Amino acid sequence: MLNRLLSTYLRPYRRELAVVLVLQLVGTIASLYLPSLNADIIDNGVARGDNDYIVSTGGWMLAVSLLQIVCSVVAVRFGARTAMAFGRDVRAGIFHRVGEFSAREVATFGAPSLITRTTNDVQQVQLLVVMMATMFVTAPIMCVAGIIMALREDVGLSWLLLVCVPALVISIGLIISRMVPQFRLMQERIDQVNRVLREQLLGIRVVRAFVREKAETDRFGDANGRLTDTAVRVGRLQAMIFPTVMLILNVSSVAVLWFGAHRVDSGEMQIGALTAFLSYLLQILMSVMMATFISMMIPRAAVCAERIMEVIETEPSVRPPGSAVVELPARAEVSFTSAEFRYPGAADPVLRDISFRAEAGKTTAIVGSTGAGKTTLVNLIPRFIDVTAGEVQVNGTDVRELDPEVLRGRIGLVPQQAYLFTGTVRSNLLYGNPDAPDEQLWEALEIAQAKDFVEQMGGLDAAIVQGGTNVSGGQRQRLSIARALVRKPEIYLFDDAFSALDLATDAALRAALRPLTERAAVIVVAQRVSTVLDADQIIVLENGEVVGAGTHRELMGACPTYVEIVESQLTPEQAA
Repeated sequence: MLNRLLSTYLRPYRRELAVVLVLQLVGTIASLYLPSLNADIIDNGVARGDNDYIVSTGGWMLAVSLLQIVCSVVAVRFGARTAMAFGRDVRAGIFHRVGEFSAREVATFGAPSLITRTTNDVQQVQLLVVMMATMFVTAPIMCVAGIIMALREDVGLSWLLLVCVPALVISIGLIISRMVPQFRLMQERIDQVNRVLREQLLGIRVVRAFVREKAETDRFGDANGRLTDTAVRVGRLQAMIFPTVMLILNVSSVAVLWFGAHRVDSGEMQIGALTAFLSYLLQILMSVMMATFISMMIPRAAVCAERIMEVIETEPSVRPPGSAVVELPARAEVSFTSAEFRYPGAADPVLRDISFRAEAGKTTAIVGSTGAGKTTLVNLIPRFIDVTAGEVQVNGTDVRELDPEVLRGRIGLVPQQAYLFTGTVRSNLLYGNPDAPDEQLWEALEIAQAKDFVEQMGGLDAAIVQGGTNVSGGQRQRLSIARALVRKPEIYLFDDAFSALDLATDAALRAALRPLTERAAVIVVAQRVSTVLDADQIIVLENGEVVGAGTHRELMGACPTYVEIVESQLTPEQAA
């Protein structure tokens, strides 16, 4: 998965990576050339007292050092910019894929996990790209070239390379092998903390209302503690790496000086060559350390890449048709024919054998107990989810054959949970119609019974914070209704959109809606029976099935489920 992710999203930056490779190659060669120059100064300059040779060779060393510095700085700059662009593209890829998901895929992954994958997981892979561009290219070049240069200085000490390098690789490898499962567990624990924190922020009023602060604090503390324990275990393993590396480096240095001194004493090796050999050995070991350090990051990045690719490669269950219908007849009609919806792996369908028709100029109400499938039914119309059997038609065409933009352009939806975006009243209303003039916005607000409080807030430019939390639930619902009215669609879907309104506001709003919706098909999901008493057609759902259909009077005499719902909310006089 990691290779596939990198190859896919780094392909546009091959030229920049090639520049990084060339610069790192030049900089590494310059770095490897310095110990040889230092050895020449010792053996040919210091040992012979030739000051001119020391100055000339020292000047050449300064030039080589300057070249190495310039190449390293430019390579790091190109590498960092490439890694940042890579992270930007991956986040955009995840965002666009999630934007295509239906409610089924979002529920499968969960919002907290999707947030973690878009932020923390991408950051981990991005960090690996930075390290690979700045260090991983240098490490193999320095290791191979360092071995060649060390052998060039003295073959007699080459056996030390066969001992020190494998010892370092094996030691670091054993530590990293124990870190891999901990990295995977850490990402899961981050998901858990994210989920708990998100639930608490969204439900903070419920927590306070039921005095559950201590319980929620304990729940967060438990999730946070598990993440901390995992992070501590990873940290302890990481803490073992550097002492291990330094131990092997220091032991190797002592071994070179010990055995090299005997060779210098016997005349088989010069002091300058011994110094150069020691420098090359340290460079070789440092390159191995860099490679192992990056290898330490690869397991976590691989886990993150797997989670990222899982999102990117998940095909949405709701896909645009190959040859989409882009023209519809100018009539407003929604029909269900033996429609069924079942979640993957579920024993029973959420909806089964749903058949009814909502016509233009008429109001169709959907009622039923909690969990009866009312919202699921409404979500089938704009194709937030797709039927698993049967069909749903809009204006005589199966919604699965329609272009999604054409389909949703005919629908004005007010969801069960009214949501407003950060911005102003105007920017939220313009979601319904970006080209709507202010007069049309005010007209929608007046119909939605929201004009008065918007004027008190400061007009259309009044600020709305994230989620609309600076207005009440009823005001949020009315602004959501106004947003749908701005579009002036052919089909209105009100998914329990009047639940937060008082009876007087509810009645006034429905009365104001009638002239606007007289040529539209209106589907209203309601928990409150008083909202739908005058509906042209009432569909009663129970356990995902239609158990009654007709007007209020017809159902009162023929549908026990509807009678039970009515009697639980209204007096006999009100129900008559």
